Amino acid sequence: MLQLKIITPKRLVLDQEVDSISCETVDGEITILPRHTPLLTLLTTGVITVKTNKEEEYFSAGNGYVETDGQQVKILISRAMDQSELDEKTIIEVKNQAEELLQEQKSAEDRQKAFAMLRRATVDLKVIKKLKRKI
Repeated sequence: MLQLKIITPKRLVLDQEVDSISCETVDGEITILPRHTPLLTLLTTGVITVKTNKEEEYFSAGNGYVETDGQQVKILISRAMDQSELDEKTIIEVKNQAEELLQEQKSAEDRQKAFAMLRRATVDLKVIKKLKRKI
């Protein structure tokens, strides 16, 4: 078992023992199992999959870091939303709003904000899609 902590600047999202963690790094997706070699790497916006007792839980995650010594895993990220916190209707509205902002061709700063909104909404929708496949 691994002791996992998922931490954002606002809260401790998860602190529990798990069997494995899969997350998206700048070099691709990785899975961390017990006795993993020590690692510190950058995470990209994506889905974190946590497995415990053959059950999977998903988190929509922002950029950050993952560190492990093979016994503990610490994930420090800008944002994390548990699968139960996601509302598909709201996410689709945000995605549509971001796409409209991108078409309006406003300032570079506005475009960056719109791209960030679109990335978050896309990741959130990936989590919802994984949940629907599981049911």
